[in-house]
Amino acid sequence: MKTSILESIKSLPPLSKTIMDINKVCADEEAGVMDLAKVIEHDPMIVANLLKAANSPLYGFSKEIHNVSQAVSLFGMGMTRSIALGNSVRKLLNVDMQPYGISSDEFADISSKQSALMMAWYKQLNKEKADKLFLASFLQETGKILIASDVIQEDEAVSFASEIEMSNNLAAVEKSFAGVTSSEVTAKIFEHWKFDNDFIEIIKHADAPSQAPKELKEYSVALHIVKTIVPINHPFSEVSINFGLKKAQKVGYDVDKLKSAIEQVNKG
Repeated sequence: MKTSILESIKSLPPLSKTIMDINKVCADEEAGVMDLAKVIEHDPMIVANLLKAANSPLYGFSKEIHNVSQAVSLFGMGMTRSIALGNSVRKLLNVDMQPYGISSDEFADISSKQSALMMAWYKQLNKEKADKLFLASFLQETGKILIASDVIQEDEAVSFASEIEMSNNLAAVEKSFAGVTSSEVTAKIFEHWKFDNDFIEIIKHADAPSQAPKELKEYSVALHIVKTIVPINHPFSEVSINFGLKKAQKVGYDVDKLKSAIEQVNKG
């Protein structure tokens, strides 16, 4: 990994006290929805982002959500933590996604779509795994922020953006310019923030799931399929969907369930 990217990771500020408190509540088996809501209510930015997500058509809630307690109850503690953490991470990092040809808002939207697709797909297969994968899918593209920053500093944004626009293999483009894929950078970021090792390994191998540890391979494969269907340059394009479905079929998934999830999330 390039020294400049490693230095950027080492200089990242710690996660906010609210996020640390959220992690603490979610790790406490005795804690419940109201305990989590009370923690979140102290952070107006997290409240705003959570309510925005709750009222997004991506999650298909039938009524308008007006308060934190409602949102946490509907999302559940795991998904709430993921949304709060994802938005806080993007706030901590200086998001300029120009080299990828998208705005910071579009980047956030794609992360939300990846996680919504993962949840719609995996809740049909295994609810426990779905909760674990929701967080990973929501955060798996975080490394792109630091790669984008590095490409800008190297004055290669125009040529990088040109290759990204045309590519069906974003990891290869990242590797050729930055010497590392965004999955590897993301893993390093969450290693810096002392996340659990399984979470780090799942994301680290999302661009090359065949290299993942055997017990975690399914998770990395699922992340890889979702980012294939919802890539940052052409989310939910016909080509991207077909690539993703073929990869899912190749490893033995029930493709009809994945198709159903795609239709649910991409209906808008």
